[in-house]
Amino acid sequence: MQTDFLGELAALTAACLWAISSVIYGRIGQRIPPLELNILKGAIAIALLVCTLLVQKSTFSDVTPTTLGLLLLSGVLGIGIGDTAFFFALNYLGARRALLMETLSPPLAAILALIFLQEQLSMSAWCGILLTILGVAWVVTERVPNLGERHTRIQRGVGFGILAAIALASGAVISRIVLTTSNISPLWAALLRLCGGVLVLLPWGWQRQHHRRFEFKSINAKIMVAICIAAFAGTYLGIWLQQVAVKFAVVGVALTLSNTSPLFVIPIAVCLGERISLRAILGVFVALSGIAVLLLSR
Repeated sequence: MQTDFLGELAALTAACLWAISSVIYGRIGQRIPPLELNILKGAIAIALLVCTLLVQKSTFSDVTPTTLGLLLLSGVLGIGIGDTAFFFALNYLGARRALLMETLSPPLAAILALIFLQEQLSMSAWCGILLTILGVAWVVTERVPNLGERHTRIQRGVGFGILAAIALASGAVISRIVLTTSNISPLWAALLRLCGGVLVLLPWGWQRQHHRRFEFKSINAKIMVAICIAAFAGTYLGIWLQQVAVKFAVVGVALTLSNTSPLFVIPIAVCLGERISLRAILGVFVALSGIAVLLLSR
């Protein structure tokens, strides 16, 4: 099978799907707390992945205890802690600033991969990462009016954003270690990571249910359909594609391209009737230039 640019293409496709799902989550995130939303989307995606593996008749025989443990740990960090922290940052900062904090994860992942995997990036690749991050940051830092900001909320949001970036980068590097040193498929890797992420959240979710902080039965059918669509696009397909990306592309490049979701949000916003500024358009071109440099550095 030809694998040239397969990882990069998978990462960009995942970013597009995450953009679609982020628009949906943004509309329902004020109705469902971050923890419960993360559990719900994870459970739906796990069910879809299990069905896919059953259809493919894929076996679990090649997975060693070490592989299993590392992927579960990767899921605990990247999905359980990372996604939940990101949803909290989303509520505190708004979508654009939360996405800005997430752009910290590619350079963090590249540094971790350099330390633990000895993955050397060329100077042009580092330039591509920098250009892409600058382009995305320029888009997401554009001032959004009427946020009703308070200093405490911003501090908490930044804290959750940094935690999300560190957790995502750490989880991606651990996943990269497994995918490059074993024969496990990206589909199995995605399932095991999701299981780790959801399992670590269940005790917390049960405790919140016990204290009646939120009840799943309060979710109506319309919201549940929206969650299912977002989970299918952003979690089931998105995490599967992310595992393909980290298997076939170095982790710094894979995460940089995966974090271009804000660029895909722009055409969605146009379709929804929102006005797009010149700054946002220029930011897209800067980020696309960075992507081109990354691809040409191969």
